[in-house]
Amino acid sequence: MTLITLSAPYGAGGSQVGPEVARRLGVPFLDRAIPTAVAERLSVSLDEAVDRDESAGGALTRMTVWLGQVGQAFGAPGAIPVETVEEEDYRRATEHVLRDCASTPEGAVILGRAGAIVLREHPGALHVRLDGPIEGRIRQGMAVEGVDRATAERHIDETDKARRAYVNHFYRCDPREASLYHLVIDSTAIPLDACAEIIVGAARAREGAAALA
Repeated sequence: MTLITLSAPYGAGGSQVGPEVARRLGVPFLDRAIPTAVAERLSVSLDEAVDRDESAGGALTRMTVWLGQVGQAFGAPGAIPVETVEEEDYRRATEHVLRDCASTPEGAVILGRAGAIVLREHPGALHVRLDGPIEGRIRQGMAVEGVDRATAERHIDETDKARRAYVNHFYRCDPREASLYHLVIDSTAIPLDACAEIIVGAARAREGAAALA
């Protein structure tokens, strides 16, 4: 099986590279399907699951606010707010969904949701991080989404802080830490199609090495 976790902040091209890697490898791309599975597991509406999903900007921004208010965003001690109980439920459900996906024989490309951390013990997974300098991600976000600079800057500011707070709060680490990944690519300097090719090559090489082990 081919299992790839893909971490990518705003403007790094995760939503473009992930599906292309999955297409080339002939495996499912899991992004929007994850909230659906979480909703089914928790017996809540899809709208509620999408709003709470790790990739949802509004929920991430809200989480950053309440984490910061109690001093939790960077591991400082403080009282846990009531909302944490609900957030923990969604976090646990998301982890269950990721592990279920990782156990299927067909494999998958999983975007976000701290996949490299949740599935770090998976023997065959390839953990990849797409990143790049802020200026490069702003330009790429503008080009990919067709938005103006102010909008791209706002998206980067909101999602970068919130996703780091999410990973730090629940997993006590920084998603930018290179040691979490087998492969880190500056996707603002390397064309996205070439990034997909590099990841596919790394995945096949890892599969080959595992087969010989």
